[in-house]
Amino acid sequence: MDQERYNELIEHIFKQFPSYQSVGKIAYKEGLETMKEFDKLLEHPHKYYPIIHVAGTNGKGSVSHMTASALMSCGLKVGLYTSPHLIDFRERIKINGEMISKEAVYDFLSDKKIKMFMSDNSPSFFEITTALAFDYFKKQRVDIAVIETGLGGRLDSTNITDPIICMITNIALDHCDQLGFTISAIAMEKAGIIKHSVPVVISEYTPTTKEIFERVAEERGAPIIFAQDSVFKDIKSSDYELDLKGDCQTNNLRCVLTALSVLSNSSSFLKMAGEGWSDENIRDGLKRSAKATGLRGRWEYLSDNPPVVCDTGHNVHGLTTVFSQLRRESCKRLFCLIGFVADKDIEKILGLLPHSAYYLFTQASLPRALAANELEKRCKSAGLEGELCESVESALRRYKQIYKEGDLLFIGGSTFIVGEAIDFFEKNDNFFAI
Repeated sequence: MDQERYNELIEHIFKQFPSYQSVGKIAYKEGLETMKEFDKLLEHPHKYYPIIHVAGTNGKGSVSHMTASALMSCGLKVGLYTSPHLIDFRERIKINGEMISKEAVYDFLSDKKIKMFMSDNSPSFFEITTALAFDYFKKQRVDIAVIETGLGGRLDSTNITDPIICMITNIALDHCDQLGFTISAIAMEKAGIIKHSVPVVISEYTPTTKEIFERVAEERGAPIIFAQDSVFKDIKSSDYELDLKGDCQTNNLRCVLTALSVLSNSSSFLKMAGEGWSDENIRDGLKRSAKATGLRGRWEYLSDNPPVVCDTGHNVHGLTTVFSQLRRESCKRLFCLIGFVADKDIEKILGLLPHSAYYLFTQASLPRALAANELEKRCKSAGLEGELCESVESALRRYKQIYKEGDLLFIGGSTFIVGEAIDFFEKNDNFFAI
């Protein structure tokens, strides 16, 4: 693979079709018309393998990776499509934990009919990567694919599929400009993945969301199972040996176990899974979900000495859990390296931040980022103590200067802050060495 040619092509694609991850809502393209046409051009590749479809506000990434790892451990060849990525966009498309090759990306984007389609129809970045994933999984003959929605569900590019089971993790206020400003509105969008006669597993619910999910499921004749009311309702993450850490993993685990239990009642699925389908193999897969699939940034320690932990929680619902867990960590001094994207509800998030911490206010290197000086101003107005750092790297170097034994550093606020921190530690193995 000619690295220079690959880099030039990817740079061109990113400029011509910027991602939501990079520029925000201006990259959002509502509706399924373009995706359906793209899919038709590719001769409907997603119809060649069974699909597990996952939606939700928080937790769908962990649920997708845990499910994929459990299936892999049972001997299946598993495609996994998730978003966003942390460092390399190829993280979005994996088979048995291996990212799509650069050659496969290049061949797809260089194909004459695909180039012409993109030129004539201007698909979004997410539509392009979704089409690429579906096509790649077909060509690689996966046994099954776990497909995570991007935004919402009803109008999400992935919602052209006919899954064998659907999973919805939880509902919280996020991406309100696109999905609605109430829990009910967002729940209706997520419920859009529920298909006729296809079982749907709901991880968490409130009285409001439960009524919506039940109504949509009834209208579509879809069996509905609530994980928190299932036989797994009393299961805790501590009951399993998981490499995915964090308080949120209990609900995610219940959702995965419930979905796998539903699948085990399908004779066609069991025939496909074969002799590898067992509780022992499922447990083994869940034990190494992060390692097997390459999932990063879920209450992950980037350094043990000194302790540096990061988490990709990025909205009020997710950060409530993250900071609740952080407050229970034992340390002499707590430092938080934080940054956010500008379209989050910063005022509500400020109310979650521990006042006992000292903050390093920064920003990620992307247009959506909230300016570090604006973050500093708003945080200090809320009574938080800290200092401005122009980048994630400068914040980490500043922390190294002021660190004392017994201190703990937390990194978070946005997926992109965490991604840049992971990238820095990957490139600086001995950063804290004296």
